Amino acid sequence: MTELLTAAQMRAIEQAAIESGEVTGLELMERAGRGVVEAIFEEWPELKKASHCAVVLCGPGNNGGDGFVIARLLKEWGWEVEVFLYGAADKLPPDARVNYERWISHETVSPMSEFDIEAYCPRSIEEAGKAWIIDAIFGTGLTRPIEGELAETLQPLCQMFLGVRPGMIAVDIPSGVCSDSGKVLGLALPAEMTVTFHRAKLGHHLESAGNGTFSLHETDIGLPQRIRNPLQTHKLLKNDDYGMGDWVLCGKERSPDNLKTSHKFSHGHALILSGGSGKTGAARLAARGALRIGAGLVTLGVPPSAQMEVSCQITALMLKRIEGVESFAEVLLDERLNALCLGPGLGLDRAKELVPVALASKRATVLDADALSAFTDAPEALFDLLHDNCVLTPHGGEFARLFPDILAKLNEVPTKGPAYSKVDATREAAKRAGCVVLFKGADTVIAAPDGRCSINSAHYERSTPWLATAGSGDVLAGFITGLMARGFDPMQSAETAAWLHVECALSFGPGLIAEDLPEELPKVFRKLGVS
Repeated sequence: MTELLTAAQMRAIEQAAIESGEVTGLELMERAGRGVVEAIFEEWPELKKASHCAVVLCGPGNNGGDGFVIARLLKEWGWEVEVFLYGAADKLPPDARVNYERWISHETVSPMSEFDIEAYCPRSIEEAGKAWIIDAIFGTGLTRPIEGELAETLQPLCQMFLGVRPGMIAVDIPSGVCSDSGKVLGLALPAEMTVTFHRAKLGHHLESAGNGTFSLHETDIGLPQRIRNPLQTHKLLKNDDYGMGDWVLCGKERSPDNLKTSHKFSHGHALILSGGSGKTGAARLAARGALRIGAGLVTLGVPPSAQMEVSCQITALMLKRIEGVESFAEVLLDERLNALCLGPGLGLDRAKELVPVALASKRATVLDADALSAFTDAPEALFDLLHDNCVLTPHGGEFARLFPDILAKLNEVPTKGPAYSKVDATREAAKRAGCVVLFKGADTVIAAPDGRCSINSAHYERSTPWLATAGSGDVLAGFITGLMARGFDPMQSAETAAWLHVECALSFGPGLIAEDLPEELPKVFRKLGVS
């Protein structure tokens, strides 16, 4: 995993490095500007071969100072560069003022109000590339909406580039995007590429993920690699988390000794409850996911009306008749059943009846779909039953039903930054529920009651719009259940399952349907070197 930072954490890291004497603010600004130019040439190598035109929009803070460095470096490369400044030059911070003066010693700066968008920007995609626009107006420290005269100046730029991939580069984060939440403060500029420094920020992977940025580039500016309090960090799930080559078996590495004694029950036994006739598909998808991800045994618990339907559809999966509370309690006497999944296609009445029985057993439990919606009228009744070996997997609608007040805060239009984020909301929900909460979306957030938090981002190179297909969430619930059956703890199970879920979608590509996800797992495991 890699750490995602808030604006305050980034400032603290920079300030600590400066105060220690390791680096000066001016050196950091130079490295940042150079990092942006290097990222541009890395992304588009052809731009190094000839002169081009760039317009650098600089703001009143250190982000603007980065812009002056970028302008100078591009000019030295032979580009034609024009710079526009928002705010008064004499009010720039000291380091930004130094780079402003370096620029004006040879070139000119125009006020932002004189920026003629039509003179530099393409009217259509055929004209894209007429001028490269560098957005260095506001960085991660923005705390107020863009409004007034500046909004009037920038609004045509937003409209002109809407839906087009023009040459717009954002310095650190697109201006107008709250770096802690990804929410738009007033308006936000689009960007073909965002270049951020040291670490990505929360806002790069939440909400609109940088206002529709097509790619994100992290550049090292020589700051310390870690921050001090791990519970205050936010983890981004990345490919290098799962490329170790050795799979984990019930908390132990595979070795020749445990392989000799390994059998299906040592890999866990998951029980997934199904709804009645005509409502069994979701549970079968979850069960297939649990089996493919490594549970040694998976049983579908079905009511009498669905026995024939399910038995005609399964082979490696097993079937157990579970009609109501008494038969469920009897099945749970088998202590080898170590992970439960309730919700996919279960039905609200059946869920309300059986969820308390499952939770009373204190087994590892995943609650999804109907198991969450069944408690809409009294979510506190569900919270009273939950224990710390549970995972809740709500999508937006289910989250609203369980945590209406939290979602209301999340949906408020922000009037200042940092805005309340999906990370804040999921952490608050996990603390209230007393268990791990996985809040689904392209920016899936996973939080534990103790404050640990991860983001599984399906943005940029991991964008998978085809994952929005019926049944994919049921497969995710099955993935989590299978991992919990294997002995992974709730947080690790949710993180790993969410990451593999996207990897399967990426591996399969467009045209994906939910049934494809479990069947793609072996290919993903082989790619990872999992044994």
